[in-house]
Amino acid sequence: MWLMLRRPRAVRSGTVASGTAVPARGCCRLTHGGGAMSSHADPIRDVRVITTGDGEVHHEHIYGTRKPELIWIFFGRRWVRLPIHAYVIDHRDGLVLFDTGQDRAVVTDPDYWPDPITAFFYRHVFRNIRIGPDDTLPAQLERAGYSATQVAKAVISHLHSDHVGGIADIPQAQLYAGEEGFIYLRSGDHPERATVFRERIELPGARWQMIAFAPTDDPALAPFTEAFDLMGDGSMMVLPTPGHLPGSVSMLVRRDHAPSLLLVGDLTYDEQLLERDQVPAVCDDPEQLLASYAKVRALKKHTPELIVLPAHDLHAAHKLGTTAQQAAW
Repeated sequence: MWLMLRRPRAVRSGTVASGTAVPARGCCRLTHGGGAMSSHADPIRDVRVITTGDGEVHHEHIYGTRKPELIWIFFGRRWVRLPIHAYVIDHRDGLVLFDTGQDRAVVTDPDYWPDPITAFFYRHVFRNIRIGPDDTLPAQLERAGYSATQVAKAVISHLHSDHVGGIADIPQAQLYAGEEGFIYLRSGDHPERATVFRERIELPGARWQMIAFAPTDDPALAPFTEAFDLMGDGSMMVLPTPGHLPGSVSMLVRRDHAPSLLLVGDLTYDEQLLERDQVPAVCDDPEQLLASYAKVRALKKHTPELIVLPAHDLHAAHKLGTTAQQAAW
């Protein structure tokens, strides 16, 4: 979920264990210039944020601390309420999700946690999780004017449970994720202790495809040197942004008549933290995270209107409302 205990460095790289099938790697057709969008009508018709509930986490979780992990987890007294978002992109070739939110099982299923020790631990990591019947992915999509059956593709920023919780509701969708995330999932390093649950990810019939990044010389993507063109028209470019969890990715949504959007998952909880190089207490690899921060800041430098949208951004709806007004102008 929101927490990721640091794992041993030995899992940083490697291959999937022998005998386990690797989901197909996606192809990426980047032309010279990165598959930039054509001058035809904007393929992005709308972008919405939906919220699949909320919950409270420790202040240190978001803003960082020098305290030992177990100290702030068990003795911290400052809590912050965060929403659990997913983003809906209405593309002319199909409906796309960036993340799928958290499912209700975390509040309705007494056996959600794999063992009593993990359950005890996570009750101190976050509290007061609120996910009602109207907060499910299908209900939120319907409220936004869509149906879960319309979802053609879903890009998963990383494999924490509050980002994959809705995949069971979109069995027809092609699911995209970073390969390093699946290596970690199958590593034997107890990923369930970091709320990465294999039984909730490798669902029967789930159409997982590994993101195959390809080199790009598109100056509009600099300093990123590789990307994955999700729709083949340059409108949605998936970028590697490691640090929070192995395989973490972001997605740049480029629109003709409105500011570009960078959907960053849990790379940061607030854009200002990224600007200040403020590392949260929940971080797999601080060095990689800071490197990803620097790349995003550089991307913003030559795209001043770029709007960064984290998965738990308190102001996401306002930001998207502002971009809609700008597009209307």
